[in-house]
Amino acid sequence: MRHRIAVVGSGPAGLAFARVLHRHGHPAAVLERDPGPDARPLGGTLDLHEGLGQLALDKAGLLADFQELSRPEGQAMRILDTDGTVLRDWRPRPDDRANPEIDRGQLRDLLLGPLDIQWGQGVTQVVPGARDGVRVHFADGRQETFDLVVGADGAWSRVRPAVSSVTPHYTGVTSVETSLDDVDTRHPDLARLIGDGSVAVYGVNRSLVAQRNSGGHVKVYTKFRAPLDWHAGLDLADVEAVRSSLLTLFDGWAARVLDLLRHGTAFVHRPLYVLPVSHSWTHVPGVTLLGDAAHLMPPLGVGANLALLEGAELAESIATGPEDLDEAVRAFEVRMWARAGRWAKITTAGLERLVSPDPAEALALFDQVQPS
Repeated sequence: MRHRIAVVGSGPAGLAFARVLHRHGHPAAVLERDPGPDARPLGGTLDLHEGLGQLALDKAGLLADFQELSRPEGQAMRILDTDGTVLRDWRPRPDDRANPEIDRGQLRDLLLGPLDIQWGQGVTQVVPGARDGVRVHFADGRQETFDLVVGADGAWSRVRPAVSSVTPHYTGVTSVETSLDDVDTRHPDLARLIGDGSVAVYGVNRSLVAQRNSGGHVKVYTKFRAPLDWHAGLDLADVEAVRSSLLTLFDGWAARVLDLLRHGTAFVHRPLYVLPVSHSWTHVPGVTLLGDAAHLMPPLGVGANLALLEGAELAESIATGPEDLDEAVRAFEVRMWARAGRWAKITTAGLERLVSPDPAEALALFDQVQPS
């Protein structure tokens, strides 16, 4: 097999796909719009599940390397009431590796390995059906053709329109993210509050979660129900104005919880969008989608896991499956849609319970997923 294959996007799905293909001796062009690997922050930490993300890394021959880098202790979760009362304090067993944490940057570097990424290659359009293959249009005006183009380019995918007219819709929940650096030295009280993993607080239609990353870095996520234009009149680039707005929104919560916002260094606005729960499409020869491009769902710890496994499975299907490239892709899509649909239902219901008029719903969900 020497098909001309391109994957658009160098996130978990795209890199897992290219890395597993590379392991089987088959090249793929990885097209990434960012000008380089350090062009923008990669986000926080990820918990990789045994039967999903870890399975993908095993298919890529990287599971042992992941186990060296990951933080099993990061699975710990503490839940507080809004007044600071500890409601749950769950800690993993020393040998528990079901969902260990790893920083996104560490995972990206692990997957990159020997891959040659084509940085600064912004894709504007993908047009199937050309005589010589699928035509990819680039931001600089160039065009190139491939036998298969895999869209792994996230929520606002430029590849998706080639197979589906569906676009993401707003969930009604917004997230505003901030972070703390060198927390153990600069904010030891907050470091003790967070522990080895995460601390979460749930109120009426809002929540606050702080999650430890490596190197003393902490990500803090607020989520709340609000119209998409909730910030009208607020300059989102004004750190102090955003901080003041959030402190007002969470007024009455325990002082030590609000200190997570008071000490935040910057704020990033992330309204939560999703694709329809059972999103699929009529198969288009030469084009397919992975990860958020295919099934954007609420960020409840599953999306990156699915993206990794889908990338690895599609690569395996192509490298070891039927000689007919289109047959391999078509069969993969059917499997992907079924699994993603199940998880989309779970995460959609989960978001409704975690940002709920009744905070007890969030605690009940935790008890179902992680019994004490």
